[in-house]
This record gives sequence, C-alpha cells and structure tokens, in this order.
Amino acid sequence: MPDLLETLAARGLLQDVTADLAQRLQKGPLTAYVGFDPTSDSLHVGSLVPVIGAAWLQRFGHTPIVLIGGGTGMVGDPSGKRSERPVLPLDQIDRNAQA
Repeated sequence: MPDLLETLAARGLLQDVTADLAQRLQKGPLTAYVGFDPTSDSLHVGSLVPVIGAAWLQRFGHTPIVLIGGGTGMVGDPSGKRSERPVLPLDQIDRNAQA
C-alpha cells in the first residue's frame, strides 16, 4: 500500500518534500491544520487543494483541523496584492463563516 507522500505526489499535490517530513510521518500520526478566511459566503476553487489534502491526511490516519478564521477577515489581508482587502463588518464575517 502506498504511503501518504507517494499518494499525494502521484496526484500532483506535492512539489517539494523534506526528508524530515517523510521520517516524521513514519513515526506516527500528525495533526495539521488549514485555515480559510470568511471573506465570502463560499470557498473558491483555489480552496479545493487544501481541502483535498486534509481529506487525504485523514484517510491515512492523521488528524486534519480545518479552521475558519475571523481575524484576517476583520483586518484584511492583501496577500501580495496592490490594494488591501476591504474590511468586512463583523455581522458579514459571521454570516460568511456560518455559510
């Protein structure tokens, strides 16, 4: 049976992996997280890769934690863009997170 890294690589979900990670995965289950900002009432297609990664982690016995964070939704996060993301009202962030 292939291991997690082989499976992810075969599906084109990995580019670079350190030997340390491969060794650590052999020692036992890991806990890993991925976070999403509630800047919309839905995720976009770019969010699919980390969701798929979290699902594969779980299939291989690891514990994925998926977070919906309000902090960057409140303060904005330009993510390398030339302009800041508009700051959303708290009630909008709450509605988006619930969606």
